[in-house]
Amino acid sequence: MDKVFQYLKGDRVIWVITLLLMTFSLVTVYSFVPILVKVEGGTPFRYLFKHLIYVGIGLGVMYWVHRKDPRYVSLLSKFGFYLAVAILLFTLFFTEGVNQANRWVKVPFIGLTFQASDFARLALIVYVSRLLVKKKDMLANWKEGFLPVILPVIIICGLIVKDNFSTAAILFAVSLALLFLGRVPFSRIGALIGGGVLALTLLILVQKAAPELKLLPRLTTWENRLFNHVEDEANIIENAQVANAQLAIYEGGPLLGRGPGKGKLKGFIPEAYADFYFASFVEEFGLISAVILILLYLILLYRIMRIGLNSKDIFQTYVCIGIGMLVMSQATVNMMVCTGIFPVTGQNMPLLAMGGSAMMMTCVSLGIVLSISLQQEKATATIKKSENNLEPKPILATE
Repeated sequence: MDKVFQYLKGDRVIWVITLLLMTFSLVTVYSFVPILVKVEGGTPFRYLFKHLIYVGIGLGVMYWVHRKDPRYVSLLSKFGFYLAVAILLFTLFFTEGVNQANRWVKVPFIGLTFQASDFARLALIVYVSRLLVKKKDMLANWKEGFLPVILPVIIICGLIVKDNFSTAAILFAVSLALLFLGRVPFSRIGALIGGGVLALTLLILVQKAAPELKLLPRLTTWENRLFNHVEDEANIIENAQVANAQLAIYEGGPLLGRGPGKGKLKGFIPEAYADFYFASFVEEFGLISAVILILLYLILLYRIMRIGLNSKDIFQTYVCIGIGMLVMSQATVNMMVCTGIFPVTGQNMPLLAMGGSAMMMTCVSLGIVLSISLQQEKATATIKKSENNLEPKPILATE
C-alpha cells in the first residue's frame, strides 16, 4: 500500500474512499442495468465497458489534476467560467433535447456524451471563490463588489434552470452558502434570494400565459413531481419509479439485502443505475451496507472540509467547502428521492452511478482538493525541515 501512495499524493483517506467507491461501482452498474438493456438493447457487458472507460478517464484526470499547483485553478477560473457559459449556450440552442431537456453534448469522433451543467457547477464554484477573495473589501458596495460576484451565479443558474431545475437550485444554494462564508452582508443575500424567487415566478407566469415561448418547457413535469399529480402517461411512469424505489428499499430492509445481482425491482425502475441508485443499492446490499455508504460520504465530506479549513489561502478554503457541499448535496438528494422525502430529480450518486460527465467532474473536483492537500503536506514538510536545521548541535568536548 505504501508503494501505491508513493504516486497518489495528498489526503490518503480521500484516495481510499474514491478508489473503493469507483471500484464498487463496476459491480453495481453491471447489476443495475437490466432495464437499460431492455429499453436500449445491447448487453450488460456493453454498459459495463462504457462505464469502465469513464472510470479510467476519471481516475486519470484526477491523478493529473492532483499533481498540479492549485494556483493554476485560480488563474484558470475566469476562463473556465466563460467556457461553461459557451457550452451551456451551445447546449441550449444546438443540441437535440431528450424529454424536452437539452442537457447533453456529444463529443465528436468518440461518441461519448457529457452534461454541460456538470462542468458549469464546478466552474462557477471556483470562479465565485476567486471573486470573493478579489472583492472581499468591496462586498458591501453594490456596483463594485456585490454585482460582479452575483452576476456569474445568475448567468449560470439561469442557463441551467430551463432544463434542470434541481441542479440550478442546488448550485444556487451552494453559491449562497459561499457568499455567506465570504461575509457578504445579509441584506445583499436577502436581496439575491428575493430577486431569484421573483425572477422564477415571472418565468412561471410567462410560461403559463404563453407556453409556445417554451421558457420553461418542463414546468408541467416539475408541477406533477412536486404535487404528485398524475395527468398523463409520462407522469404515471415517474410516480411508478418512486413507488418501486420505496418498495425496493423495503425489500432490502433485512440487514444484508437480497444479494448482489438478485434484486427484482431494479427491473422496474428506469433509472436504477443513476437517479434511483440508492434504492437499488439497498435492495441488493441491505441496511448495513446503506449505513456504511452514508458514513463513507460523511467521512469524505469531513476530509474535504478539513483540508479547506486548514488552508492558509482563503480561496482554497472556499473551493474546498463548495466542492464538499456539491458532492454531499448530490448524494443526499439521491437518497431523499429514493425514500420519497424529496420530489424526483436528476441527481445521481457521486462516484457510484453509471459513469459519465458527472463522475469525471467529481474526479476533477476531488483532484483539486487533493492538490490543495498535497501543497499543505509540502509546506508542513518544509517547516519541519527548517526546524530540524535550526536545532542546536551538541558541542563535543575535546582534550
